[in-house]
Parts: sequence; C-alpha cells; structure tokens
Amino acid sequence: MKIYVAGPMRGIPEFNFPAFHEATAVLRAKGHTVFNPAERDNERHGTDISKGNTTGDETIAAAEHGFSLREALGEDLAWICAHADAIALLPGWRDSKGAQAELAVAKALGLRFLSITVNTAIQDEFGVSLSMLD
Repeated sequence: MKIYVAGPMRGIPEFNFPAFHEATAVLRAKGHTVFNPAERDNERHGTDISKGNTTGDETIAAAEHGFSLREALGEDLAWICAHADAIALLPGWRDSKGAQAELAVAKALGLRFLSITVNTAIQDEFGVSLSMLD
C-alpha cells in the first residue's frame, strides 16, 4: 500500500520530525511504500531543516533553509492525489491545519485512513490493525 504520513509539525520541537520518521520506519518494515513529508523537506533543502529549531518555527526554517509552506504543501497534496492509497495520521493531527487539509483531500479521493497511536500501533478507520492489512 502507498501511504502518506500526516501530522502536526509547526509549533512542535524539530517540527515533530522524529515522530514522522518513527511511523515511516514501522510502515516500511511492514512492506509499504511511504511518503514522509519530513524526509521530502530535508531532501528538497539538502539538510535536516528541523535540527536546532526547538520551537518548530516556520519562519526560522524559511530564513535558514528557504522553506516555503506553499511549495511543501503543494508537493505533499500532489503526491496524495497522484499516488496514495491511504493516509496515516499521527497523534495531534486534529490540531494541524496541514494534516486537516491532507485528510480532506484523502477523504475526497476515497482513500483509506489510518490512525497511529503513541506506541506506533496502527489501525485503519475500521479499527483493524495495519498488520492485518498486509
């Protein structure tokens, strides 16, 4: 399954990248293809844009690395539209405008959505564990 990882970034230390990376590792270990927007941001800018950004401040990332929310969200939504079978939601996604937008697109496209809990257990919208979806 091709899965997009969504969750809160802005306002969280290091943009919550560690949580994105942990979820990505679990999903890939289960054999899924995963789009991790944290990885994409780092690839685009040639460095880990989260390091040292203790408040997850978008303006710091823009000043230091040329980060653009419009470009990042545009690329993320384009991947969801073109490739995703499902979207995996990290804890705190309800408080994230970006994750809300990504989920809205996924719902409009009829994609599955998965909820990732704090201990990286993953369930789909019907409460089925992701391991059962393999």
